[in-house]
Amino acid sequence: MGDTVLSQFTQEKTEEKKQSGKRLKVGIIGTGWIAEAHVESYLEMDDVDIVAMADLIPGKAEKFAESYGVKNVRFYPSHKEMLDNEELDAVSVCTYNMTHAECTVYALEKGVNVLLEKPMCVTTEEAVEICRAEKKSGKILSIGFQPRLDDNMKMVKQIVSSGELGEIYYIQTGGGRRRGVPNSTFIEKKTAGIGAMGDIGCYSLDMVLNAIGYPKPLTVSGYTSAFFGNNPLYNNPEDAARFDVEDFAAAFVRLEGGIILDFRISWAMHLDTPGDTVILGKKGALRIPSTQCWNGSIGGPMTIYHDLAGNRVETVIPECKNEGKGLFYKKVRSFLDAILEGGAAPVPSDEILYNQIIIDYIVKSAELGRELEVVIPEI
Repeated sequence: MGDTVLSQFTQEKTEEKKQSGKRLKVGIIGTGWIAEAHVESYLEMDDVDIVAMADLIPGKAEKFAESYGVKNVRFYPSHKEMLDNEELDAVSVCTYNMTHAECTVYALEKGVNVLLEKPMCVTTEEAVEICRAEKKSGKILSIGFQPRLDDNMKMVKQIVSSGELGEIYYIQTGGGRRRGVPNSTFIEKKTAGIGAMGDIGCYSLDMVLNAIGYPKPLTVSGYTSAFFGNNPLYNNPEDAARFDVEDFAAAFVRLEGGIILDFRISWAMHLDTPGDTVILGKKGALRIPSTQCWNGSIGGPMTIYHDLAGNRVETVIPECKNEGKGLFYKKVRSFLDAILEGGAAPVPSDEILYNQIIIDYIVKSAELGRELEVVIPEI
């Protein structure tokens, strides 16, 4: 009985766009781990020249460029010096979370398009400042959420948008890792600002919020904890000693339109997963299997639960096979195509603004121990 429903949700084949004849001059701000994927993607494109790199650590950018064989690059000790001295079409902001806002705002003020790595930033105030700078500049700002380009994630949105579930009223989402605390700049407030929420929680939120059209958050009741990252029984003693962000978070969020969002995310816990993602609608429900380590996709075939001709039925949606280039390449390419074609940002800031606000209010609510009403400043 589910065949009629299943026929609506088949994978669409997409073709790679032909690259234009124009060459884009690109700069890299921050040459740490995440910058590797950006550079690898740019190097696959025949219409991109990486002409400048900036990093606060002396010699780091030079070694980074050398390791990838990138020639004819100018190096700078800060994003400001690079942007003051270069004529760039675009930059990738690959710094640690606490400097996302200042680097992005300065680039936009200089008239440069920006691909900003996730999370967008750390606080509501920073997110608003970024959006205001983008609006004033007229440039393209895209946020680095490559799971958006995963065909399974697109299918989630397609199912919700089809109306098969009816009006959505409740969502349970999250995920995480039984053990998966990172290191480096991820685990200190002075660099990361936030922990598991900024690393993988923002992806989990985007999966469901994008599917339902990013309604405005109204209230947030949040909880955060750190029982593993700072414990030498579960983490490297040196990393445990400097760990001061959350390794687990949970929240109850009321969204515009009467939708309830039940969220939880983890870097470490005594459990393989805090549960599948569930989207409940008045006509049907969707179950999205979790992954053991949140990886930006799904953990198996999705299932729609609904009634058909008076019978309770389940329609299994087969997993999509992502074709062509990898998701990171597609993220970078879609950003550059938007610049060349004068199109919209692939992952617009006005959506991720709500994502960032929810994360920030989880932190604030947890600190105060009570539910907070969300106040969003005018952009």
